[in-house]
Amino acid sequence: MKVYNLIALTNPISGQDDAFNAWYDDVHIGDVFKLPGVVGAQRFRLSDSQFREGKMDWKYMAVYEIESDDIQTTFEALRAASGTDAMPLFDALSPDRVVWIYEPILSRRATDR
Repeated sequence: MKVYNLIALTNPISGQDDAFNAWYDDVHIGDVFKLPGVVGAQRFRLSDSQFREGKMDWKYMAVYEIESDDIQTTFEALRAASGTDAMPLFDALSPDRVVWIYEPILSRRATDR
């Protein structure tokens, strides 16, 4: 079984953060969990404190954990569901978004601290 992370970078329509976050947390993540292989999810907001200065185009990031021997099956299910009754997209979601898949090249390490 291979492990993947699907990284989704998104923004709400201006002034719609509360509605966007409610939909994402209470509806969308549940819809994504119905896809084959999706076993975990966590969302993040861009911090006001940054190591480097510069423009970041996305305010929110979702990281989905996928375990699959055939990631294409997950992709096909996502393509088929996205924007349908199975996975409706909310009006407060900006159309400017990106989705990338990463796979580990090193096992997770942790400190003793």
